[in-house]
Amino acid sequence: MSKKWVYLFKEGNADMRELLGGKGANLAEMTNIGLPVPQGFTITTEACTQYYEDGRQINPEIQDQINEYIGKMEEITGKKFGDKENPLLVSVRSGARASMPGMMDTILNLGLNEEVVETIAVQSGNPRWAWDCYRRFIQMYSDVVMEVGKKYFEELIDEMKADRGVTQDVELTAEDLKELAGKFKAEYKAKIGEDFPTDPKEQLMGAVKAVFRSWDNPRANVYRRDNDIPYSWGTAVNVQSMAFGNMGDDCGTGVAFTRDPATGDKGLFGEFLTNAQGEDVVAGVRTPMHISEMEQKFPEAFAQFVEVCKTLEDHYRDMQDMEFTVEHGKLYMLQTRNGKRTAQAALKIACDLVDEGMRTEEEAVLMIDPRNLDTLLHPQFDAKELKAATPVGKGLGASPGAACGKVVFTAEDAKAQGGAGEKVVLVRLETSPEDIEGMKAAQGILTVRGGMTSHAAVVARGMGTCCVSGCSDIAMDEENKQFTLAGKTYHEGDYISIDGSTGNIYDGIIPTVDATIAGEFGRVMDWADKYRTLKVRTNADTPADAKKARELGAEGIGLCRTEHMFFEADRIAAFREMICADTVEEREAALDKILPYQQGDFEKLYEALEGNPVTIRFLDPPLHEFVPTEEADIEALAKAQGKSVEDIKALIASLHEFNPMMGHRGCRLAVTYPEIAKMQTKAVIRAAINVKKAHPDWTLVPEIMIPLVGDIKELKYVKKFVVETADAEIAAAGADLKYEVGTMIEIPRAALTADEIATEADFFCFGTNDLTQMTFGFSRDDAGKFLDAYYDAKIFENDPFAKLDQTGVGKLMDMAIKLGKPVNPALHIGICGEHGGDPTSVEFCHKIGLDYVSCSPFRVPIARLAAAQAAISNK
Repeated sequence: MSKKWVYLFKEGNADMRELLGGKGANLAEMTNIGLPVPQGFTITTEACTQYYEDGRQINPEIQDQINEYIGKMEEITGKKFGDKENPLLVSVRSGARASMPGMMDTILNLGLNEEVVETIAVQSGNPRWAWDCYRRFIQMYSDVVMEVGKKYFEELIDEMKADRGVTQDVELTAEDLKELAGKFKAEYKAKIGEDFPTDPKEQLMGAVKAVFRSWDNPRANVYRRDNDIPYSWGTAVNVQSMAFGNMGDDCGTGVAFTRDPATGDKGLFGEFLTNAQGEDVVAGVRTPMHISEMEQKFPEAFAQFVEVCKTLEDHYRDMQDMEFTVEHGKLYMLQTRNGKRTAQAALKIACDLVDEGMRTEEEAVLMIDPRNLDTLLHPQFDAKELKAATPVGKGLGASPGAACGKVVFTAEDAKAQGGAGEKVVLVRLETSPEDIEGMKAAQGILTVRGGMTSHAAVVARGMGTCCVSGCSDIAMDEENKQFTLAGKTYHEGDYISIDGSTGNIYDGIIPTVDATIAGEFGRVMDWADKYRTLKVRTNADTPADAKKARELGAEGIGLCRTEHMFFEADRIAAFREMICADTVEEREAALDKILPYQQGDFEKLYEALEGNPVTIRFLDPPLHEFVPTEEADIEALAKAQGKSVEDIKALIASLHEFNPMMGHRGCRLAVTYPEIAKMQTKAVIRAAINVKKAHPDWTLVPEIMIPLVGDIKELKYVKKFVVETADAEIAAAGADLKYEVGTMIEIPRAALTADEIATEADFFCFGTNDLTQMTFGFSRDDAGKFLDAYYDAKIFENDPFAKLDQTGVGKLMDMAIKLGKPVNPALHIGICGEHGGDPTSVEFCHKIGLDYVSCSPFRVPIARLAAAQAAISNK
């Protein structure tokens, strides 16, 4: 029994999405419920996968089945493929499981050749229509199947319109279109070297192959990566008999939504063109009319269409996006799908559907793509203004939001001007932790290097600051404070605008509007909290971040990076003094200066979190990140320390590391300099005691996290100092305070020996940024140099720093939980790498039994929604 590669529409249904793709399954479903669908067949997604397995060829078995189904289609329609008297003309369209609007290719009017056109021109009494179909077919077939660019044909059309003194395609006569078809065929021959194919079966196989091939075109690959659509799915191909919207003024075509995709308001929203084919509406060849005008033109078809819209929305219980054609006043439905919508619209539609009794709360929660919520939480460009603007460059949309301001090139300038109330965009080759204050002061950050998880991107997302990273088209000249992009040189003080969602860069100012969290947002979040089991914490180092995260629903801090507290001017001096110390006593004296700052910071964090858990990670980065690099700063430090500039330079050189990621950092610092850990412990405990006094009803249990542990002996050694110091502080204060000491699991060896480490740890927290680096052996800051080649070669489908690698890194996490829990049943476990805010990674964390995920403040709502979806889906 050979495999079934092809299905008639009437053989399928909505549940066969994986095999028939979204469009094919919906065409089958519309056929089943009796809607007016031009009939045809679907070639399965499995045939697409087979095409790639067979070296990009359609094998004979699949070809035979396609030919057999053309026969079945001829019986249904009473027309014959390639017949002069009564020809069957078809459209060939792609249709993947997940909707990929605009990513893949379509061909209309297939089955035409010169003889057929001559015949139908006479038979129909409408030669203009016949030649219009033919010239469109040549144009689409040449573009999609043979990859002759659209622009050559557009130029020929424009020349002819200019020559005839008309502005619209519709004004060209049958004779003009016939002449145009001839020119198109000549263009085809010039580019391809052979005549345009006249055999409909050859045309069809070419078109099917082209649709399969378009699954692997660059824009489809990028779209898939952005939308978590696996390459292995493939696309189906739908072959459908044509309905003609271009046969005259009693014909037309349109696209409509059952609700407004921008706002979610209920009511028909769409566009319509008379005497046109579907691509004209989508491509914007002519300015369409509002769908309501269709009522005057075709009252009967419009009344029927309104009925169909209601039927479809009731049937799918979701907002529908439909394409249709009217041929001589008769309505034909060409496709329907759940419509793409903005985050705002998604929330409104979900709430409305619950209120209309169409959906349960749980179903409504599942309908919203968590990633889209991001756009609701940041200032946005005014949509009208954006539409009118043209990008001058493009990088990676690394942190959503909209920013415009004067270009500055250093963190100092950003801080100085931003602090004085100027709006600035910080443009750098790349950013470093020292730039943090400048990044904070800027409206947006633009970098030439770095990927979605570069320092700039990670920090910007944490702050909710717009960031575009990795725009390699920029020619940077930091020295002279200027850069060149798209032929224009920008100097300090020139205005630019950047869009952190799309990665687009614009010249000049585009006005922004502030983001608001409306009622529906709160409603959906309440539902999400009702159904999720995972707790959601935040990664926050400042009271402002912590407060923002609480507003957005965070239930604790999963990661406070204490080193971020040392970069401010008054603190960095004391910290550098500590680094320069020659003796333990000198080091302790310097640390005593820092202690009150740390304690004050921790008190503010505990206050902001109102008794919710706070995990504080002890010092993690290597010391070289804190030493000065500018000559003037080095001189100042030498003077303050009473040392020579040479001595300080020698010290800085000695701190240099060949591989800082694996160098003298994390718990290794505490092993070398226990006094650092002791000072931080004092600050944590004293702050907790003070805040507990002020709020006796809060349950305050500080969680001290020792970073980068790879061996139980390291944890034991550092923990001893922590416990001795903490217990002494608590006793001295006569306080009653519990605290926990845990570790960050970010070295593969820690995961492999988690059963040992769990005997000494009160909690584990996966630091998946480092765990991913060390498991893959990639440096996160350099991976951007080769990841694109990995995507092109299909080695990777995603950036493992943005989306958790469940196969490798995930296996280590799962192992650590399974080894750790039996040894220490009280062990609580979370994740605080960047992955804590990625929806598919959150779902994985739910599955392997984590207690909480922690993410940057602005991703808290995303994690809450993703956690709820994981709980509902895995019931």
